[in-house]
Amino acid sequence: MKLTWLGHACFLIESADGSIVFDAYEPNYVPGLKLPPLAADMSVSSHLHGDHHCPEAVKLSRRRPGFKLQELECFHDECGGEKRGKNTIHILDAEDIRSVHLGDLGHPLSSEQLATLGKVDILLIPVGGFYTIDAKLAFELVNTLKPRLTVPMHYRGDGFGFDVIAPVDDFASLFENVRYADSNVLDTEDGIENGVLVLKCPVG
Repeated sequence: MKLTWLGHACFLIESADGSIVFDAYEPNYVPGLKLPPLAADMSVSSHLHGDHHCPEAVKLSRRRPGFKLQELECFHDECGGEKRGKNTIHILDAEDIRSVHLGDLGHPLSSEQLATLGKVDILLIPVGGFYTIDAKLAFELVNTLKPRLTVPMHYRGDGFGFDVIAPVDDFASLFENVRYADSNVLDTEDGIENGVLVLKCPVG
């Protein structure tokens, strides 16, 4: 299985069971970022804001993917959705690997929600705060879920991201086992190492 980070909260996951894009963003919406041409069997969005919802950015195949995809409803803020509405967590089971995309999660998860997520292999988690959980809450969630691998997203970096959200180092500095990749791609054929993996952002 190959996971490609396309900036912000957008990922392309390609597997023997099919391909899927999470949270494609609109052109000129996220500062410093532009999506390349994308093609997949499926495209999903955690919510309908422009930095997470652009279905026309993905050319869909006519193939029916063989993976399993579950949705878990939650909120975009700490006030039951009063500020920013609902958010959908997506749980992908492909090639016997469970990947969880938290979207714009804005609050701690309940015990029931944690039980639904189950044993997570790859966790894609927002860490920048302001619109989502911040580094501290993300750290606490990782320690609760104990995924094999954590990939941070939705943060500000050099030349990209919203000014009001924090850089990834605010989150990464809370962990001992952190690796900074030299590309935006994770290939699970090379194995899934435990810890936090900061993928390189494809700026521009």
